[in-house]
Amino acid sequence: MQKTALFYRSLITANQRPLRSVSLFRQAKFLKSAQALPDLPAESQREIAFAGRSNSGKSSVINTLADQRQLARVSKTPGRTQLINFFGLGDGRFLVDLPGYGYAKVPVATRAPWGRVLGDYLHTRDQLAGLALVMDVRHPLTKLDWELLEWFRPTGKPVHVLLTKADKLSRSAALQTLRGVRSTLARTSPNWTAQLFSSLKRTGIDDAQAVLNAWLAADGHEDPDLEGLGPT
Repeated sequence: MQKTALFYRSLITANQRPLRSVSLFRQAKFLKSAQALPDLPAESQREIAFAGRSNSGKSSVINTLADQRQLARVSKTPGRTQLINFFGLGDGRFLVDLPGYGYAKVPVATRAPWGRVLGDYLHTRDQLAGLALVMDVRHPLTKLDWELLEWFRPTGKPVHVLLTKADKLSRSAALQTLRGVRSTLARTSPNWTAQLFSSLKRTGIDDAQAVLNAWLAADGHEDPDLEGLGPT
């Protein structure tokens, strides 16, 4: 009887942290789309922004973290999203889906103003706690990715790179890419981290949630155990 009680107690303890993270993101609900900075929600206290090249899998990452299939719209036409989309998590916390960048077929007249709005948001939004930067693991750290990173760097806020579509590479190739990306980021900023992620295989979810959940902590001082992140 005592062994049985200890067994179930160990299961509860082992699952406490993931369950808290999952419940936080599962309650995500769409609030509004903003076309310009004055349209941003005034009630926001802490935000995590998701950015990435068009077709990097950004919307799929948000849907996977929230365990909702259609929370963020997955467009069949890359570059279609041209709004800043806010998803409420409760208590003034938000996930923010920024417009994708780098899709050549979007007219320049459309791209230019959104580049300014996205840049101004990243530089001036006080409520922004950190940036989740989504990259295709097969094409990491492109020129446009670096331009965004360098633009964001003066804020001193953390960046967590999600190397998506990890299932498209062999395990050894994905890990080799991850090691290279982590090494490059660490040489640039101690606040820039990276992990592998696959929406299809649902891998890397717990690690990503642990990092993002810490950013959303009310006092802003709860740091994730980055050293404890696995290879995913």
